[in-house]
Amino acid sequence: MPRLLIVLLTLFLAGCATAPAGPPQSRPLTLLISIDGFRSDYLDRGATPVLAGLAAEGATGPMRPSFPSLTFSNHYTLVTGLHPDHHGMVGNNFDDPVLGRFNQARKETGWWNEAEPIWVTAETAGLTAATMFWPGSETEIRGRRPTYWRPYDSAVSNEARVDQVLAWLDLADGRPDLVTLYFDVVDTVGHATGPGSPETLAAAGQVDAAIGGLVQGLKDRGLYDRTTLVIVSDHGMAPIRPDQTIYLDDALPAGALDVIYASGVAYLAPMPGHEAAVDAALIGRKDHYECWRRGELPARFVLGTNPRVPPIVCLADIGWYLASRARPLRSPGGAHGFDNASTEMQALFIARGPSIRTGVVLRDMDSVDVQPLLGRLLGIAVPVGDGRAADSLPAIRR
Repeated sequence: MPRLLIVLLTLFLAGCATAPAGPPQSRPLTLLISIDGFRSDYLDRGATPVLAGLAAEGATGPMRPSFPSLTFSNHYTLVTGLHPDHHGMVGNNFDDPVLGRFNQARKETGWWNEAEPIWVTAETAGLTAATMFWPGSETEIRGRRPTYWRPYDSAVSNEARVDQVLAWLDLADGRPDLVTLYFDVVDTVGHATGPGSPETLAAAGQVDAAIGGLVQGLKDRGLYDRTTLVIVSDHGMAPIRPDQTIYLDDALPAGALDVIYASGVAYLAPMPGHEAAVDAALIGRKDHYECWRRGELPARFVLGTNPRVPPIVCLADIGWYLASRARPLRSPGGAHGFDNASTEMQALFIARGPSIRTGVVLRDMDSVDVQPLLGRLLGIAVPVGDGRAADSLPAIRR
């Protein structure tokens, strides 16, 4: 769809949308659930009957993540409708010209303020949002937080995460209209053992059972029929092997290269005085990988204009792993960050609820399409992003 038409449709919806009226218990409920690292074809492997049932009752299909296919980048894309180059969270680790180096321990506001996540939009519109873990949800963004939120803690079990969501839904006053819920175990096990392992399939089954508990909890509370579940992942997973590791600094003098991040994708900066040597050693197509200067990446990646993008970006072929001697391969089973068009990187998308058509198989869902969909489900105007207007998505009931 042409960009101008997307903008016009979105502006039309913005003019018509208002926050739903009525007491909280009578209003529709939207639950956004992320299963980190859940490759789209895991749904077909027989270990996730709850997810398969929800998919059959609604719309589903593989979803293309943004590039790079990394956790922080794509979780922020899902809730802002923007590619990483436009929302500013360009990776799991990156440098900002003013703020310094970002890593997952950094919670300061400035990292996230280049875009507005859906929970901020909802709160601004007069709705109530709750976030049971989501990258960015611990931070005040553009002066707002969700009404309810929990600091991320990987030790909190899947079941306890669901229990917290249900506890929020039990509130007589202040029941949330939008809830996010995040599960990390599938990604963790996928890194350790690979996407084809029995352990990864078992982890997917564990999350499926927890979502089953959530569904039952909604039914017990009489909320299921007016709840829309949007279940996504941030990226897929590709198998890797230790003997297919590329050490990017081996062709350079010691101390010539700053490896900011490395996996299926690498973020690199030459050290002062070594720019020409690093360019000569890395730029262009090599065996099993390719490197570009910032601003020269293929247009389809939509990456390279944000100043947080490093001077050099490298991309490995599927199955190969980029590393440095200081940052060697640590999880030999699986990795992501690869080309976002590859089959192995395709993410999960399921939507089920009163506004979602039944039995729809989606062929061209993109992660930037999720935020306008959420806005439509919540009945609020959302900032114009990079995705399609919600009314153009085949999953929506007309």
